[in-house]
Amino acid sequence: MTGSVRRGIMAALFMGLALSGCSTPGPGDVQPGGIYDPHEAVNRRNHELNRALDRALVRPAGKEYTKVVPEPVTMTVSNFASNLSLPGTVVNNLLQGDLKGAWVNSFRFSFNTVFGIGGLGDPAGDVGIYEQKADFGGTLAKWGVPEGAYVELPLLGPSTERDAVGKFVDLFTDPLSYVLPSPEKYYGTGTKVLSGLGSRGRYAETIDSILYDSADSYAQSRAIYLQNRRFELGGDAGSDYVDPYDDQSGGSDPYADPYADPYADPYAE
Repeated sequence: MTGSVRRGIMAALFMGLALSGCSTPGPGDVQPGGIYDPHEAVNRRNHELNRALDRALVRPAGKEYTKVVPEPVTMTVSNFASNLSLPGTVVNNLLQGDLKGAWVNSFRFSFNTVFGIGGLGDPAGDVGIYEQKADFGGTLAKWGVPEGAYVELPLLGPSTERDAVGKFVDLFTDPLSYVLPSPEKYYGTGTKVLSGLGSRGRYAETIDSILYDSADSYAQSRAIYLQNRRFELGGDAGSDYVDPYDDQSGGSDPYADPYADPYADPYAE
């Protein structure tokens, strides 16, 4: 690890710890389902902003992207974005003390980079070597930082105070961003955007049913996010966790509707 990489990661860790003073609920502050949402008024305004942006930009762009671009190409973009994110994931594996996960992800990155033509393919997944997911929000949880209040971020959507800090710190903990020259260092960001558009187009009907057909899209989005995230981090949110953007699903259909059960509205058109 080069000195610049080490310094960048250490600076990000200090920022994360400094920003991680997540609020804790007092008596009577928690709603049914373990929801702590003292910022609901602001969150709902951000939710309406996000819905407006989705309706005007993201939804039509995602639908057009999956309509025009062949499915094998969208999968190639998704593979490339996922592969470029792995070094940052390895950093969080190590910070969480998950040596096995760090080894698996390091091997997966090397294998796909060499044999998957720079990560355009996923030969590692073809032989059963899947990503061991980790991020700095999960690292903070591992270190005992409380979840904090629920927040909906402009553009980024549902989160918690802890995960919002994690999203910020993850911008600085990717070793590739310190060693790749410009413009190559920005390829990961571009492919992540395209991968997100592909997911928006692929799951358009289900996401539309949540955002535009449900009686309270804010409350439903909040419940889905908190339940899935808590289960992902080892909580007791239930056994029905699904990752709507997980293309490394251990043999399951990566294009199956991730919200079909139990969240999809069976009466939605």
